[in-house]
Amino acid sequence: MGSTGPEWVIADGLTPYPDALAAMEAHVAAIHAGTAAERVWLVEHPPSYTAGTSAKPTELLETRFPHYAAGRGGQWTYHGPGQRTGYVMLDLQRRHGPVPPRDIRAYVHALEEWMIRALWRFNVKGERRAGRVGIWVADTPLGEAKIGAIGVRVTRWVSWHGIALNVEPELAHFGGIVPCGIPEFGVTSLAHLGITATMEELDSALMAEWPGVFG
Repeated sequence: MGSTGPEWVIADGLTPYPDALAAMEAHVAAIHAGTAAERVWLVEHPPSYTAGTSAKPTELLETRFPHYAAGRGGQWTYHGPGQRTGYVMLDLQRRHGPVPPRDIRAYVHALEEWMIRALWRFNVKGERRAGRVGIWVADTPLGEAKIGAIGVRVTRWVSWHGIALNVEPELAHFGGIVPCGIPEFGVTSLAHLGITATMEELDSALMAEWPGVFG
């Protein structure tokens, strides 16, 4: 891949979670083999609960939706319509702007920064919290609440999985899990904050902010 950045692919409709896992795994293998470009894949899923490698079975509170072992880091999360999931497949053996090679901590920090900058385009102040992965909004109708999740996996220094940002999902669906293992805080969305935004507008914000974070 040259200096033009990753290819961007936006999926139509709802992508079943197992299909996304299989497609990511195949693409990551192709990147490692040198036969495919780096990619940012933007999808929406049918309602699903997914378990990271630290997920506790007791934190799946309901089974009204399918649940899957994701293989990424982190705990339980919900995916569904109205949430933009961004799967980021990069060769972490090369530098991406200010992100040094083989520095997973810096890579996760960059994913956080990417979400923070995209949210700021909607006048939403996303913030980090020590000890809590993801992006938080301090002043919401629920008090402090999470608007963006992060879960990554790295296979032979190629990343997969990525981020999830809540545009207008059904927030009640998060009640079937303990999101990210943190019961004390709620979950919010752009719509819940009173912001009317389309998925296409969020996609444009993510694409516009990518170069400033990843080069």
